[in-house]
Amino acid sequence: MGWGQPHPGRAGLGSIPMLLGDDLLEWLLLALGGALLVGNVLALVRPPGERKDGDLERAPVLRSIAYAVIGAIAAIWALASLIAG
Repeated sequence: MGWGQPHPGRAGLGSIPMLLGDDLLEWLLLALGGALLVGNVLALVRPPGERKDGDLERAPVLRSIAYAVIGAIAAIWALASLIAG
């Protein structure tokens, strides 16, 4: 389906193209999963230099690893969905 063609089954949209096409959910899941993975790995590998009052010395290891794994699963799933469809 190209630009300017109405999507079958979506009444009211007419010829307005969707941002990133019909794969918007997959792109968002890839972005969020990748950010979750990278953010938690970086928190473990390179903690912030200066701490504020109430901050931990380093990120909780088990929780950060669990969140990184969840982010990796989400990103891989989204990438597989984009490739397959």
